[in-house]
Amino acid sequence: MAGKGKNLGSNAKRRSRSSKAGLQFPVARIARFLKVGKYAKRVGAGAPVFLAAVLEYLAVEVLELAGIAARNDKKTRIIPRHIQLAIRFDKELNQFLRDVTIPNGGVIPRIHNIFLPNNKSNTSKAIADAADEEED
Repeated sequence: MAGKGKNLGSNAKRRSRSSKAGLQFPVARIARFLKVGKYAKRVGAGAPVFLAAVLEYLAVEVLELAGIAARNDKKTRIIPRHIQLAIRFDKELNQFLRDVTIPNGGVIPRIHNIFLPNNKSNTSKAIADAADEEED
């Protein structure tokens, strides 16, 4: 039996793979999901660690931006609207999550350029152009 397994003496502490990797997301649970999900016949030891790190990074990024949106709204709680604003105003997150619908997220505020006040020359020119089109 010498040499087989690790000798866990009374002083030895068990550490999770998440704590070894310095992550908050559960590496063991992600490994289980990868195995049970039949994404591949075999799952390497580093795959769930890497996936947990990526998921944790994305979660931190979204929550940080949503917290800023909540603070701008003078709220202490993050609601789906803050998550929606955080994602849509960030170029890379918006591209990554462009097909995602967030329930109760609302819409992004946008005013069409026609309705914005411009200088006099542009406004009078637009009115004149519209009048010319009606005459034709």
